[in-house]
Amino acid sequence: MTFKKDFWNDQDYAREVLQKKTKLEEKLVRWESFAKRLDDIENLSGMALEEKDEQVLEDLKSELEHLDAEVRREELRMMLNQEQDHLNAIVSINAGAGGTEAQDWAEMLLRMYLRWAEKKKFAAKIIDILPGDEAGIKNVSFTLEGEYAYGYAKAEIGIHRLVRISPFDANARRHTSFASVFVYPEVDDEIKIDIKDEDLRIDTYRAGGKGGQHVNKTDSAVRITHLPTGIVVQCQNERSQHQNKAMAMKFLKSKLYERELQLKNEKIDEENKQKKDIAWGSQIRSYVLHPYKMVKDHRTNLETANAARVLDGDIDEFIQAYLMSANDK
Repeated sequence: MTFKKDFWNDQDYAREVLQKKTKLEEKLVRWESFAKRLDDIENLSGMALEEKDEQVLEDLKSELEHLDAEVRREELRMMLNQEQDHLNAIVSINAGAGGTEAQDWAEMLLRMYLRWAEKKKFAAKIIDILPGDEAGIKNVSFTLEGEYAYGYAKAEIGIHRLVRISPFDANARRHTSFASVFVYPEVDDEIKIDIKDEDLRIDTYRAGGKGGQHVNKTDSAVRITHLPTGIVVQCQNERSQHQNKAMAMKFLKSKLYERELQLKNEKIDEENKQKKDIAWGSQIRSYVLHPYKMVKDHRTNLETANAARVLDGDIDEFIQAYLMSANDK
């Protein structure tokens, strides 16, 4: 690799180029490894067929399945090529109209994403939650920390629809509920977001709901309003007002960063395209538990009858199908 004569004069630029070079070399090594392993499997399978060695053929079949899974994961990583995809994520879930039904559905979605995060080995942390009046939650925000957390989670942006026999209806009637999911890239230390003190209104209040004995004793919860944009964020789940303020500022920076990306790209990104009424006809995915069981993604038409597995956090298949289809457009 050759560099222009003044390449090292700009240390930040040089570091960025070298980091990109390293990542490309790592990808190349992985693909070369895949090709070598495939050649080895092909050669060994030919020998095993000649010798009629069933055990070796079974072992090679298993190895081929593992290789296929690794290649698919690498292909998916290649779809995550936006500059913010590698960042951590902040996820917000909001119950739609419908009272207790929708609030219970929002809590079911929260459980689904927390289980998914556990399977992906992402660290999840709730930063703000508003319990429902009788059950469930009205809204919740939580962070996801892990490699390409935002790149994966952004596939869940939109309206999610649930159809089931209501556990809150004494007549056991079928109900349809809606909840919205929004995902923001969490700003890291390398991304500079200019926020002026005079542009902020900071309010403190007494936190409510679950969170430990400390929650209701002091005005530790923090709400920050960014006056120029009208963006409002809040945090109540940390142990001190200082910690809540720090987390709320991180949330605000993430929202402002997303806004800057939209302006720079001169288009509204996928998240805002999905900001429709939380109601019939605008859903990205339907979860049907009665009269039959099915989960269907309306963007890719991918569906499964194993709704319980999906609600238990097994959503990678839907995320991969969406990212692949979005990359083809």
